[in-house]
Amino acid sequence: MKIVSRKSLGLQCVFDIGLEQDHNFLLDNGYIASNCFNKSHSVAYGYVTYQTAYLKANYPVEYMAALLSSVSGDQDKVQRYIANCRNMGIPVVPPDVNSSGEDFTPRGQQILFGLAAIKNLGAGPIAAILQARQESSVFISLADLCSRLDSRSLNKKALEALIQTGALDLLQPNRHQLMSDLDITMEWSSRRAKEQASGQGNIFDFFGESNNTKTFDTAPTTTRVQDYSSQEKLRMEKELLGFYISDHPLSVVSRSAKLMAPINLCDIPESNETKIVTAIALILEIKEVVTKKGDRMAILQLEDLTGSTEAVVFPKTFDKVQHLLEKDKRLMVWGKIDRRDEQTQLIIDDMQPIESVRMVRVELTREQASDRQVLEQLKKALNPNPNYGNTNQNKSSYGKSSYGRHDADESSNKIPVIAAIEYMPKLVRLGNQFWVQDEETAVKALQQAGFKATYDALVT
Repeated sequence: MKIVSRKSLGLQCVFDIGLEQDHNFLLDNGYIASNCFNKSHSVAYGYVTYQTAYLKANYPVEYMAALLSSVSGDQDKVQRYIANCRNMGIPVVPPDVNSSGEDFTPRGQQILFGLAAIKNLGAGPIAAILQARQESSVFISLADLCSRLDSRSLNKKALEALIQTGALDLLQPNRHQLMSDLDITMEWSSRRAKEQASGQGNIFDFFGESNNTKTFDTAPTTTRVQDYSSQEKLRMEKELLGFYISDHPLSVVSRSAKLMAPINLCDIPESNETKIVTAIALILEIKEVVTKKGDRMAILQLEDLTGSTEAVVFPKTFDKVQHLLEKDKRLMVWGKIDRRDEQTQLIIDDMQPIESVRMVRVELTREQASDRQVLEQLKKALNPNPNYGNTNQNKSSYGKSSYGRHDADESSNKIPVIAAIEYMPKLVRLGNQFWVQDEETAVKALQQAGFKATYDALVT
């Protein structure tokens, strides 16, 4: 950039932006020195931030679709942004052969998964699908799709991927039926193409009505079969898309998870937490390892709605939880974040199936929730041992309290206490110092102290 003209403004306050010595932003030849970029650089970033915030606020579906497309090669970021979409009330749904583009596509208040994200569906088949839609019309059935795109453009493996990811659900919602019909439909469409090429087409072909619904009514079908289970559909989506899209095994506990396990797996690398953390997660992979001493341990890949992380189960814990180590098992896990060797891992301390997870619920008025004395009464009811928390006390002298809920090791308390405060729309999770070991005894103790309390299961 070169200065064209100059005008004196007299004496003005000038602020040095980090330069240690005297300086002159103007060079001898009239050009501006590189140091002068600071303020303009900040303005540019501020302007981009404003534009981004405006688009997100006013065009959230289009904005998130573009954001997902921009990080489509990074599976961790895609999963995190899909979770953000769910929190914003924007469903990210399986691809649709009649509406999806190559990338993530906004459709109404939804975002369609892009065709390019489907494994076994290359650039050639995608281009053929988009061209066929543009030149003619939408596909009305599997037979129509196979007739307009021959096996050279769309082979069996690609068609299977479309079916199993839900891309043909609007044509036929029974994915199992589509898979059952695929072979004979492809044979029928190939035979029909040969007949048309030899001039032996049917009357609709003769009048140029090859896309007429009646034409495809003659396509053969197999015996009716029951659709895949929801779990099987999710498994195929995960395998071919890399994500659970139509649903997620943990979606049933998504609200409770925020209370029971407020940390997301995607946040673990940036977390500064040094104490025991809790998470509700799904086991994706299990790798058993035998140590030099001959002890068994395991390395797990865990996933929640926001992302995934690696977790380690050392031998002592492995002996305790090995019966729970199953692929696709939904668990509540307790552990510590470990950052050795420039790698973040979750060191598992304990785990429990989410079906057996319990929470204690106590009802409080607004006055009680803000009264320190009431909270002390609440803590005392849950923990009648006066020496609890005294680090100078010998651990062996603690034992379990008379209520069987607390001992000296705070990490043994696995059941959280949730407060329902009047007029507040959301429940409040009390700190770990309120957590208990036994929900039934804790509820009785709270009731005896004058509190309204119950216990609930995480999954009902």
